[in-house]
Amino acid sequence: MVVGIIIGASIFVQPSEVTTQVHSVGWILFVWLLAGVLSLIGALVCAELASTFTRTGGVYVYLSEAFHPALGFTWGWAMFVTMHSGIIAAIATVFARYVGTFVPLGTTAAKLVAIGLIALLSAINYTGVSYASRVQALFTGAKLLGVVGIVVLGAALGGKVPAHFVGSATATGTTLGGFLRAMVAGLFAYGGWHMVTYSSEETVEPRKTIPRALLIGTLIVTAVYMAMNAAYLYVMPLDQVASSTRVAADFADTLVGSGGAGAVAAIVLISTFGAANGIVLAGPRVYYAMAQDGLLFPWLGKVHPRFGTPHRAIVLQGIWASVLVLTGTFRALFTRVVYTEWIFFGLVAVGLMLLRRRRDVTREYSIWGYPALPVLFVIASFAVVINALLSNLRDASIGLLLVLAGLPVYWLWVRRGDRAPRALQGRDA
Repeated sequence: MVVGIIIGASIFVQPSEVTTQVHSVGWILFVWLLAGVLSLIGALVCAELASTFTRTGGVYVYLSEAFHPALGFTWGWAMFVTMHSGIIAAIATVFARYVGTFVPLGTTAAKLVAIGLIALLSAINYTGVSYASRVQALFTGAKLLGVVGIVVLGAALGGKVPAHFVGSATATGTTLGGFLRAMVAGLFAYGGWHMVTYSSEETVEPRKTIPRALLIGTLIVTAVYMAMNAAYLYVMPLDQVASSTRVAADFADTLVGSGGAGAVAAIVLISTFGAANGIVLAGPRVYYAMAQDGLLFPWLGKVHPRFGTPHRAIVLQGIWASVLVLTGTFRALFTRVVYTEWIFFGLVAVGLMLLRRRRDVTREYSIWGYPALPVLFVIASFAVVINALLSNLRDASIGLLLVLAGLPVYWLWVRRGDRAPRALQGRDA
């Protein structure tokens, strides 16, 4: 799940976001490495929390336990309204776009293909986590084989390309602002590592398995991203990488001619299918946990009597993601809100430090380099948020207000109920 969710479409499509900000091969690879290291620190923060709380729900549970259920609810609200559902809609749309490489699709047909993918993956996950996990393993393995093929092809044939390993002819030196913007782009490409924590109760020995999965999975993704960017930069001039919006296809065309784009399109289809499956699997576990805590409609907390899955939450997620695809609203919502998840990531790391002080909390895994690494991750998380606000204050503010709208919804929900949320029961509210 960790590898399959993180490696979606971005590494095949737009490393140009990093390359346009930093203007040398060394700096580009350093950005991808540092983004991987920071993502690994975030994953290790979640690993300690996963070994502490084995309830299904992941970040929602951690925020509720460390701070207040209102903060956990706000995370779940943002997930459903746009962050998680918007990711599903976006990846399904990319999938449909690449289907169009083989079968010409109009706008309406492309939307129907995207909705069909959401329906198919929702049905797979509806019928059981073990079946969905096998699909995840199959497509993750296939995409890694495709990545290995790209890297091997670049190493074998790249030296024969006349313009290979050529730097930028026009770029000036790398600035601090450019480096920070490149880091933000790199960190977003590593997004999704936290989602494996959502399904803790369905994981064998979650206190050991989830930390191990987060560590190994994030290291694999970092190695993959470094190798693929090295291959792109070895084969293609820096200016071409910077200007390309489909760098993997241009890479293949450079090496093997026009037929290369079809091969890359097939790899992207496999990659997006696997990533979407993992994301469809993860999200409903949060809504299930919220319903169990009395923060959503009780019917969303029901488990299918035969398949053992949160089937109603899966169906609701699929319907809302399909609406976002059909209306096209996910683009505006997602681009305005995506940065806000880093507020929550920073708070998760702060929460870990607060939970360390509680005597009633035990854990089986402890993050290395405590407290320096969590503090570093908090700084990096809030730097992402500040950068987003400074880059586009209007849209970023709209996105932040949309997320914060979850707070009054929470208080209205609690007032209409007759009991405190589960996370507040048994301790002072």
